[in-house]
Parts: sequence; C-alpha cells; structure tokens
Amino acid sequence: MESEKESKKHFLGLNSVIFVLGMVSLLTDLSSQMIVPILPVYLTSILHVQVGTVGIIEGIAESTASVLKFFSGWISDRFGKRKWLMVGGYGLSNLIKPFFALSSSWGEVLFIRFADRFGKGIRTSPRDAILADTTTKEERGKAFGFRRSMDTLGAALGPFVTYLILTLWKGGYDAVFWLSAVPGLLATFLLVFSLKDKTESIKTHNSVKLLPRISFKGLSSRFVWFTLITTLFTIGNFSDAFLILRAKDVGMTAEYIPLTYFAYNIITSIFSTPFGMISDRIGRRPVIITGYVIFALIYLGFGLVHTVFGIWILFFIYGLYYATTEGIQKSYVADMVPEGKRGMAMGTFNALTGIAALPASIMAGILWQSFGAFTAFGVSSMLAILSALLLLILRV
Repeated sequence: MESEKESKKHFLGLNSVIFVLGMVSLLTDLSSQMIVPILPVYLTSILHVQVGTVGIIEGIAESTASVLKFFSGWISDRFGKRKWLMVGGYGLSNLIKPFFALSSSWGEVLFIRFADRFGKGIRTSPRDAILADTTTKEERGKAFGFRRSMDTLGAALGPFVTYLILTLWKGGYDAVFWLSAVPGLLATFLLVFSLKDKTESIKTHNSVKLLPRISFKGLSSRFVWFTLITTLFTIGNFSDAFLILRAKDVGMTAEYIPLTYFAYNIITSIFSTPFGMISDRIGRRPVIITGYVIFALIYLGFGLVHTVFGIWILFFIYGLYYATTEGIQKSYVADMVPEGKRGMAMGTFNALTGIAALPASIMAGILWQSFGAFTAFGVSSMLAILSALLLLILRV
C-alpha cells in the first residue's frame, strides 16, 4: 500500500494531506483574524477594560492553549488517530468566536477566548505531527512553510474583510463577530470530508504508555536546549494585542488597525515558504536566529515610535519575523525527534513555550501601566537578543 509520504503530489510538489491542512489553516485564520485586530480596541473602548486586564485575558487564553497542546500531542501518539482531535479543536474554535457579539463584560470575553484557545490547544500538536509524519527531512521546511503561508494568507484576508465591514458599518463590531462564523464552518467541513486519517497505528511500544508529563526523557540534548531557549524568548514575546494598543496610542483610528494586520500577514504569507526552503538548504538555526534579531529590532521600534507611518513600517517588517520563525521552529523540532515521539515532543515544546505566554502578557501589562510602553517593549527586545546569542553560542 502506498505510504502517505509517497502519495500523489499536488501544489508546490506537496502531498494532498499538506494541501488540505493548508487550506483549513487559511479559512480558520481568516475567521480568527477578522476578530483579533479589533478585540483589544473593543475591550478598551467599548467595555472600558484596563491594559493590564487585557494582558491577563491574553495570557490565560494562550497558556491554556499551550497546556492542551501538550496533552493532545500525547493522546494523538497514544491512539494513533490525529484527525478527530483536529476536528474537535477546529470545530470548537470556529463555533465559539461569533459569541463575542453577545459579550458585555471582560469576564465573558475571557471565557470565549479561553474556549477558542482550548480548541487551538486540541488541534495544534496532532496537526504538526501529521505534517512531520507525511514529509521527509528534505522537504519538511517547505511543508511547514507552506502551511504557515496559507495560515497567514488567511490571517491577512481576515483583517481586510474586517476593514471593509467597519467601513460600511461604523462601529459594526457585532457584524464582524457574526460573519466570522462563515469561513470557520467551511474550514471544519473541509477537514471532516477531505482529510483521511492514517489507518495504521503510529504508536510505539515504549513511548506512549504512561500518562503525559512535561519531560525531556528520551529526547536529545539539542531538543532540550532549543526548547528552553525558545521558552526564554517567548517570555518576552507578549500578545500582539499590545501592538494594536500601541497603534491606537500613536493615533491610528480603529477601522485602519485591521489593515496593519493585513500588511504583516501578507508579508508572512509571501515569505514563509521561501524561508522554509532556505532552512532546508542552510539549516534551521541561522534562519531562526535571524528571526529573533528582527523581532528585537521591531519591538525596540514599537517602544520608540511616535507616528502612524512608523507603525505601518514596523508591521510590515514584523511579517518577516513570523516568516523566519513560526513554521521553521517546528520543523527544527521534528528534525530532532523520531517519528513515534513527535506528538509528545511537539506537545512538550508547545506547552513550555506557551505557558510562558502567561507571564509574558501579564508582565507586559504591568510594565506598560507602571512605566510606559517603551519599558514593556524594551524588556522584550533584550530577551530576544539574549535568546539569539544563546542559540549562536551553544550551537543548538
């Protein structure tokens, strides 16, 4: 029987599994990113929430997702069936987001964000493991880059659709929330009817019997160090909600803020696959280090910027950071770990780096409220430089 790695090639020479997952990512992020660029403004302007509270909401939501990524990775390794975990995760996220239209307090927004990120946590590790299992090392960077490109293409289209809605209906936040359900449901249906799960079990005799725990046992030292350094970096990589609030502080009007998301996601979409292919040729580490340095410079810029034009420039360059890190980091993890342990390894990596999102966003909110935006962005910039230096010196 023909293996999935040898299955018929489609767009860009990628197999059908990678192509379907790319399209699902595109539609899901279109749905999500219709909401994300306006949610911080909705919270602070409509519900009158403080910046520190925005940090708590985002930190709890992202950390919850990351813990669940760990468990879902173990479950997918244990039972060898990744598809239905993904269906549950994508389905929950895509069904819950429109209910932002009914929220009237920050607590309700927190619950919806929690449920949305709960869905993300269920689906991410199984999806990444499928990507790794259906590719060879020589094409893995391209595959992860392609999925990231589709993801960010959707993430670019979403804010653009939001801009059009807000232009037609001034202050039409409810319309954005409800209409976000359309691409979300399409993504879920596509996953259910177009993705075939592997019929054979992928579990191994010694890697999935015990209950999951965050552990590096049986994994290479390179994976350990890389995960720890990336976790340090993530402590400084707080929620993009603060970038939106910074744009608002500088004077950008609410209806134009989604277009900044459109700008950086377009850049990410264009460059993710090429940078993935570059990482296949020269190695993942130099590309990731480049991404960390770009991040440090951008965040320093956000701390110093005082004009709307400057905000536009920073958001454009911000897309290069995502293109050089998001998919390539996961490709690097897949390179370091054997097939039978990839679900667990992806889960451990996602859990540790994601748990760091809670202190990251809370720290940013406290620093912003106490000392100003420059301090919050400056601390993040320093942590990024430190992480890049550790990758360079330790040669992980």
